[in-house]
Amino acid sequence: MNKQTKLLVAAGISIILILLAITIWSLKTNQQTKIEMAEMEEMINFEKEQLEEEFNDLAMQFDGYGADIHNDSLVMLLDQEKQKVAQLLEELKLTKATNARRIAELKKELATVRAVMVQYVHQIDSLDRINKTLVADNIAIKKKYEDVSQQAEILQQEKEVLHQTVIRASMLEINNFTIDFLNKKDRSTKRYTQIAKIKFAYTIAKNITTQPGMKTIYLRILRPDGEVLQKSPEHLFPFENTELIYSLKKDFEYAGEPITDELYWTVEEILPIGEYSADFFIDGRQIARHNFRIEK
Repeated sequence: MNKQTKLLVAAGISIILILLAITIWSLKTNQQTKIEMAEMEEMINFEKEQLEEEFNDLAMQFDGYGADIHNDSLVMLLDQEKQKVAQLLEELKLTKATNARRIAELKKELATVRAVMVQYVHQIDSLDRINKTLVADNIAIKKKYEDVSQQAEILQQEKEVLHQTVIRASMLEINNFTIDFLNKKDRSTKRYTQIAKIKFAYTIAKNITTQPGMKTIYLRILRPDGEVLQKSPEHLFPFENTELIYSLKKDFEYAGEPITDELYWTVEEILPIGEYSADFFIDGRQIARHNFRIEK
């Protein structure tokens, strides 16, 4: 082999070695690139999963706040942000891990929505504090109203008790009540068949608290069957928003001092045997009841 041939062979071997070295280096470089790309894709997938969790958490937070808000405008704004979060989450799920740019953009949009939510949370807290203050004020006002109402009711009750006390104190009373059966000669008799009159004797007691002046005493004589002895159905007097039949009445002038008087019932009917009642009324109030018997 001559010298020129040897040079050509050496040059060819060098070229082959260089090409082989380049090939080996290229293969190693491609392998490293694949490894780096796989690692990057895995990292982006992890970041995508984290981002999805953050979107889900944010959506749940919006749901949680929305249930306690009674401001229509704020509820509408929250609903808009919830829809936006739902749309971004859906887009994130459809975005491939290789689209790193879009994933980064979605991450920025998530940060924007979260910042908006912070503002809404501040508004919600402010409204909640105002609402609690209003509720507390309302409770205080209601309590004060109840206290005033209760005090007014107590005063009304005390007034009513005092009024009733004054009424009772001013009511006239019947003392020394007696009953006597008289015959036609106005003499006492115990014989049932001779009773012509019934005499009701009584004393109106002293009472300086009673308004002086002309008054009327009414007597209702109740038979054993509960019927009232009467001379006319037109003999009525007022009593507690109604009118009652009276048997006898008598006008008198009262000046606060005791008055002794009588009332007489003229017997014009057959008197049943049994227990009778004599009820006395003055000034629209019943002041006494006395029972007596008629026997054969």
